[in-house]
Amino acid sequence: MNEKEKMLAGELYDANYNECLMKERIIAKDKCFEYNNLKPSNLENRIELMKEILGSTKENFLIEQPFICDYGYNIEIGKNFYSNHNLIILDGNKVEFGDNVFIGPNCGFYTAGHPLDVESRNKGLEYARPIKVGNNVWFDGNVVVLPGVKIGNNVVIGAGSVVNKDIPSNTVAVGNPCKVKKQFNKY
Repeated sequence: MNEKEKMLAGELYDANYNECLMKERIIAKDKCFEYNNLKPSNLENRIELMKEILGSTKENFLIEQPFICDYGYNIEIGKNFYSNHNLIILDGNKVEFGDNVFIGPNCGFYTAGHPLDVESRNKGLEYARPIKVGNNVWFDGNVVVLPGVKIGNNVVIGAGSVVNKDIPSNTVAVGNPCKVKKQFNKY
């Protein structure tokens, strides 16, 4: 297995000295730089460039500038997607957003993590686990979603939350670590 295959399989891999992954990150970061330096009023070019950056998009989306990602091709967004300023997605693995997802400012979705073992970590090894977000989800500002998390449908994640475990559908969750505070039978 090469380093990219290991990355997508959720195994330890070396992203720092792998020529293929380094090249792919530079391409994505150059496109993000270009995107972040377009005039905000230039919506047509912003949307077209974002379609180049992301792996999959549906109709009616807007990602406010600045936006940063690692690869881009691992990110899929559903229809009616909106992200406020300073969205960071470390997409070493898949990051999937359903329809009608709204993301507040300064949020991060991090598939990447590092081993607890000092020797492995000091070798520059890391892992990437997918993140999946359902439909009708609102993330308030300053939320961080960590590797491997799944968030159900009809969910609100409160401001400043650190989501390190799955969040079920039809809930309001908040905190560090993020915990369900309210559940709805019907949203």
